[in-house]
Amino acid sequence: MSGLLALLDDVSAIAKVAAASVDDIGAAAMKAGSKTAGVLIDDAAVTPKYLQGFKPARELPIIWRIARGSIVNKLVFLMPAALLMQAFAPWLIWPLLILGGCYLAFEGAEKIVHVLTRHDDHSGGPDGSHDVQDPTHLEEEKIKGAIKTDFILSAEIMVISMSAIEASTFWMEAATLAVVALLVTAAVYGAVAVIVKMDDVGLWLSQVSRTGFGRWLGRAIVKFMPWLLKTLTVVGTAAMLWVGGSIIVHSLHEMGWHWPEEFIHHVAVDYGQGSGALQWIITAAIDFVLGFLVGLVLIPIGTRVVAPIWAALFGGKNTAAH
Repeated sequence: MSGLLALLDDVSAIAKVAAASVDDIGAAAMKAGSKTAGVLIDDAAVTPKYLQGFKPARELPIIWRIARGSIVNKLVFLMPAALLMQAFAPWLIWPLLILGGCYLAFEGAEKIVHVLTRHDDHSGGPDGSHDVQDPTHLEEEKIKGAIKTDFILSAEIMVISMSAIEASTFWMEAATLAVVALLVTAAVYGAVAVIVKMDDVGLWLSQVSRTGFGRWLGRAIVKFMPWLLKTLTVVGTAAMLWVGGSIIVHSLHEMGWHWPEEFIHHVAVDYGQGSGALQWIITAAIDFVLGFLVGLVLIPIGTRVVAPIWAALFGGKNTAAH
């Protein structure tokens, strides 16, 4: 009997440790995931574009296939690479983060320049006749393009998450990255699914609701969704520039070049007038401007050098220029 009680006590102790580990993993995952906000907003804003031109019945299956490809990107390819890098070449994290920050800055600046120069795209797709003749093939191409683009964003998410995880055991880091990968993918593509189907919900309400309020709500949802997509695009672009600039500054600080981060901190403190919120706004604004300037410098390099090489290696233009 005493042996049984001792065994139960050991099991209880193991359960407590396991519960504490789960809590630690969850807390670490939330902390790491919060660092990727700018990338997530951009991912959620960009993905609906891959669904344009398809019948409503195909939207959710396409989102599921892209989400499944995103999970494979993160868990099969990127997480092992991140763990190996952390174990054998941790010094690579900060240069890779700078590279990722430059990518975000390039993307954000390119979108702003594209809007300001008013380049109209009347193509409607990679091949107008192909859209009509072979929608199945077009769907496959769109999904492949979305998964390739997701790979870039997922790589950035995993590296940012790895940098935010405090030093711990290999299994703790692996579990945290896996949780981040699952939560991020569910959040992004769950939000995308809601966004792309809300206009259908609104249309349904406007047609079948038995109350005047229900029909009004349905029409309001249909009218609101284009504005929501535009807002997501604007917020996503701003977040990319802000996060990109912040990543570059912080990574340079970790690599030993402290001046940029210290300068921004002093400016925020001097003009923040003791307000933590105002200091944060000033810091974010400077990071945004820095990201935009870096992006402007990178636009000719990205469009004239990197994009053609990417297109030659992987095919298609949509993955080269997001």
